[in-house]
Amino acid sequence: MADPSTDSSSRDAAFDLGNTHLALGELDKAEAAYRQAITLDDGFFDGWQALGMTLLKLEKVKEAIGCGIKATLLEPDDLLAWTGLSQMYVRDGQIAEAEHAKGNARILSMGGKVTRLKS
Repeated sequence: MADPSTDSSSRDAAFDLGNTHLALGELDKAEAAYRQAITLDDGFFDGWQALGMTLLKLEKVKEAIGCGIKATLLEPDDLLAWTGLSQMYVRDGQIAEAEHAKGNARILSMGGKVTRLKS
């Protein structure tokens, strides 16, 4: 949930710019724009998810995992967040963690819910 004091139009503009850079293959610029979006709104799920996946593409795997965890904490019942986190863990060789995240994604895909995690 966004902080009501946050200027969501600036956050959304930064996020949209990140998406544009990502579509053009400009990963470093996408990373910077997504970072700006989450700086403007720390509770912006889409920003954390996009930043994590962009960092994964940039081979910044440990940092990507941190973003993926933040995304799942913000939206514990988001299928794509858990799927992305599983991919991040696999890339880092953390197989047990990857299987856990994949299991949560599987639960969600069948209509279940993931127990809310503590941050």
